[in-house]
Amino acid sequence: MSELLLTGISQVVTPFGHGPKRGAAMGQLRIIPEAAVAVDAGVISWIGPEREWRGSAESVIDLGGHAVVPGLVDPHTHAVWAGDRLADFEARSTGATYEEILAAGGGIWHTIRETAEKSSEEMAALALPRIEALQRSGATTIEVKSGYGYTLEAELRMLEAVRLLQERTQSRLVPTLLIHICPEGLAERETYREMVCKELIPEVARRRLASAVDIFVEHHAWSAEDARIVLACAQAAGLSIKLHTEQFQQVGGLELGVKMGALSVDHLEVCSVEQCGLVARSKTIATILPGVSLHLGLAAAPGRKLIDAGAAVAIGTDLNPGSSPLFSAAAAMGLAVRLNGLTAPEALTACTVNAAAALGLANVGRLEVGMQADLVVLESSDWRDLPYTLGQNIVREIWVAGRKQAA
Repeated sequence: MSELLLTGISQVVTPFGHGPKRGAAMGQLRIIPEAAVAVDAGVISWIGPEREWRGSAESVIDLGGHAVVPGLVDPHTHAVWAGDRLADFEARSTGATYEEILAAGGGIWHTIRETAEKSSEEMAALALPRIEALQRSGATTIEVKSGYGYTLEAELRMLEAVRLLQERTQSRLVPTLLIHICPEGLAERETYREMVCKELIPEVARRRLASAVDIFVEHHAWSAEDARIVLACAQAAGLSIKLHTEQFQQVGGLELGVKMGALSVDHLEVCSVEQCGLVARSKTIATILPGVSLHLGLAAAPGRKLIDAGAAVAIGTDLNPGSSPLFSAAAAMGLAVRLNGLTAPEALTACTVNAAAALGLANVGRLEVGMQADLVVLESSDWRDLPYTLGQNIVREIWVAGRKQAA
């Protein structure tokens, strides 16, 4: 006898399992009409057409003819911050660029000044409504980066805030240590990098405050050689690696990430056709962030070219105060269809199984026996309403590990 049987599902729609890459084949969906799902100990124990169910269940819940998709996975957020970037927003509206604002001490530097002195408790309190907004949009697994602390102590407090958030939120959080911005002078940069490698990363690993290390590689941030040193330290400490790269310039970050076996390379707005092929021949996930393109007015990452080359693509919100104040994983999916050239089935794959792969997770992101019972029940009977609808939340219910979550 199963613990729970969910019936009355108009259609269960899910990507297939992992292919030869860490991610799944783009856009190949399994659609089960008039379906049912059985759950035991938070894991899917049976799934298929309701008429084929032959078992019994302690509890049966009729979902009333609504469509069900896997819980969405947001593989890239900066959800912990203090202050705002409204002045930056106004400056951009008058023609200032992201890089000009950063060089003038705004942008990331402004958020660091606002965040660095906050306690872990204060940061968690500020971030909780953002995490809850992502969950209401369908996200059951959410990556959360540090990176606005800058100092050793403040970065640790940021990751401690993520740990506090996990105790207060219903979604599954995945913490990442982000080595975000760097000092201007060469000597100061080397000193900071040494602190990161000899103190910060070892302490984060020792306390299990993060599962991965990310680094921002651009002309106005870290170089590819800096990143190689930092990421090698992360791998030596037993942590996975990721990169922010190819957002504004091509400075070798993507190539480094592929060579070092990064879980993902993220942004990719200026990724070339040749680089698309390089990612496609690797096990690294290409994570695209359409909210940034919309908010900053940048050319969108070449999602269509990446997929056509054979790359496994994921989609994230990049929720942050400066370049992507996007509080909805479902909206990120819809924007990727409109801005990055993905089909609706490809976008669902990119927001579920491939986003999970970008976090090194194999037990979420698809609906099949043995997977975590993370489900999104839609207001609609047709799953395509999820990427189609903008400006209205069509998520009816969220289930995490077989438990219905409060609205």
